[in-house]
Amino acid sequence: QVQLVESGGGLVQAGGSLRLSCVASGSILRFNAARWYRQAPGKQRELVAGFTSDGITNYADSVKGRFAISKDDVKKTVYLQMNTLNPADTAVYYCNAETYSNTRGFFNSWGQGTQVTVSS
Repeated sequence: QVQLVESGGGLVQAGGSLRLSCVASGSILRFNAARWYRQAPGKQRELVAGFTSDGITNYADSVKGRFAISKDDVKKTVYLQMNTLNPADTAVYYCNAETYSNTRGFFNSWGQGTQVTVSS
């Protein structure tokens, strides 16, 4: 089983930046694909950013030009760099990833979420 642990959330003023990290436990060779979702109070979970197995990235219109998803397979970490934050970005952010290892093959996991709060 592969577990994902997010970190990097917190309270930031509007216009500020945060970098979220999603670290995979256990032995993996690479992240095959990954996505960051967020859920604000009273709203549905929405896809914020992701990358596919062939390296194509995609972003929600609301974060294009401000957020960037990346990965470091050696560190077993997926990142979400968030710049020019505004109060509408306030939510719990979740990492979802498909990892690959020689022993498990492909495995899909979710993290527990990290809170991001942007004050005006």
